[in-house]
Amino acid sequence: MYQYDEIDQALVDARVDEFRNQVERRLDGSLPEEEFRPLRLQNGLYLQRHAYMLRVAIPYGILSSRQLEQLAMIANRYDRGYGHFTTRQNIQFNWLKLEESPEILAYLAKVQMHAIQTSGNVVRNITSDPFAGVAHDEQVDPRPICELLRQWSTLHPEFAFLPRKFKIAINGATYDRAVIMAHDVGLLLKKDEHQKMTVDIYAGGGMGRTPLLASLVKSDLPWQQLPSYLNALLRVYNRYGRRDNLYKARIKILVKALGATQFSKEVEDQWIVSRDRSADFTDSELARVAKSFTKPAYKSLSNQTRENMIHQSSATAQKAFSKWLERNTKEHQVSGYISVVVSLKNHQGSAPGDATSEQMMAVAKLAQEFSFSEIRVTHEQNLVLADVEQSRLFALYQELTQHSLARSNIGLLTDMIVCPGGDFCSLANAKSLPIAAAIAEQYDNLDYLYDLGNLSINISGCINSCGHHHVANIGILGVDKDGTEWYQITLGGDQGNDTAIGKVIGPSFSAEQIPSVIAQIIEVFEQHRLAQEAFIETYQRIGMEPFKEFVYQKAERDVEHV
Repeated sequence: MYQYDEIDQALVDARVDEFRNQVERRLDGSLPEEEFRPLRLQNGLYLQRHAYMLRVAIPYGILSSRQLEQLAMIANRYDRGYGHFTTRQNIQFNWLKLEESPEILAYLAKVQMHAIQTSGNVVRNITSDPFAGVAHDEQVDPRPICELLRQWSTLHPEFAFLPRKFKIAINGATYDRAVIMAHDVGLLLKKDEHQKMTVDIYAGGGMGRTPLLASLVKSDLPWQQLPSYLNALLRVYNRYGRRDNLYKARIKILVKALGATQFSKEVEDQWIVSRDRSADFTDSELARVAKSFTKPAYKSLSNQTRENMIHQSSATAQKAFSKWLERNTKEHQVSGYISVVVSLKNHQGSAPGDATSEQMMAVAKLAQEFSFSEIRVTHEQNLVLADVEQSRLFALYQELTQHSLARSNIGLLTDMIVCPGGDFCSLANAKSLPIAAAIAEQYDNLDYLYDLGNLSINISGCINSCGHHHVANIGILGVDKDGTEWYQITLGGDQGNDTAIGKVIGPSFSAEQIPSVIAQIIEVFEQHRLAQEAFIETYQRIGMEPFKEFVYQKAERDVEHV
């Protein structure tokens, strides 16, 4: 992974000193809250419902075991013993004291981490494929480009006050595991016929109040020209983006208003004017950064069959291990190796994406022992050990089991993406964590979940859509009605190469109704399912009406019987 040079470290250290002074002035009353607020947000510090929340950047989702140990220490010493991994591959701590925040940032800086640009109307943490560099279907390893763009965008003076927050996702594989179509800018890295790297640029995607998928605005851009082209694109957004209306300020609204063709022309016109004044990336810069992403010291191993790997487990564990192997591992580029997804869902009743300090320490130790001391964070709020020897899988599985981290539910109904919701977030209209807990409790039978197959449920506590409910097969959105919490259901969303925005099924439901509504939706799916169809395939074949008709007629019947 990327290692800071002297410039990187000096910048982060200076930022800690600067923020320490700002906090001291806030605490002694010389800095009013209205002046302090933008300063703390620039350092990822929010004031939530109960306490301060710190959002820490994990660039493109890659952590060293040393960094994860430091996060565990922070969770243990300064929070309530856990951290929350988010959909932007960040981690959040929810119970911090303001006076301790500079000390926490100093501890982060010691392991080359920070919270810069995890908030505010700036380019946020750049996200990417959690299997980058090891994915079997990878065309281009996106990590060096992610790092170059991280350096380009960090504290970029021209883009310090954009109309709204700006999110970039980068994918270099055949399958899109970064959901690039749902971002302000999505970059698809690929190779041309001469094996040179080029980039397709998508713009204007995003969820929130007006969910839209991005449009292709530039094809086959030579990778060296990314900074000058993105400069031009962001300048157009800076110039024409709506600053008069918070809800219409995202770039997706501008792209929609202009149309993708006209937006692309505006960017091209700006690019012609400004590209000569904007330095392109160079081969030497890429080589400098790429040195941090060379292959680890893989052994020369042969691929094992699935049967062989299962055979290495104990007789009593074979069934469970077999399912874990099926659901929680991914094919690797290098023979004899495999990637493992560590589920942070439905374990010990904790919230999706939460990991205790003990679990973080355990994963850090396992990364050292099994996966070259590196951990990945997924936007689905799970962790990945990317480089595990196939012959050691059962040993790893046993270790994960001891820490309640071997739940074999990846891609299943209980692998939910969930925002913190009204339990923590001051923006939320409704709680999302109790809804997730109720659904998880209702579907605690793994054998039944295996029968249902791939099915995504995402939950957001408000229209900001941090739970990515729009791109779930079943999306749940918390809404406020006269001070009461209600929940709107969407169906038909999807992510990956077939990213789609779900459609609202109808009037919203109370919190108490949601588990039974989900059960009714599943019942319709099972009634109409052909062979081993996934939920989204059945939905696409039969449409919304059978679900809508059954759910609302059932609700009416229930009312009549009360």
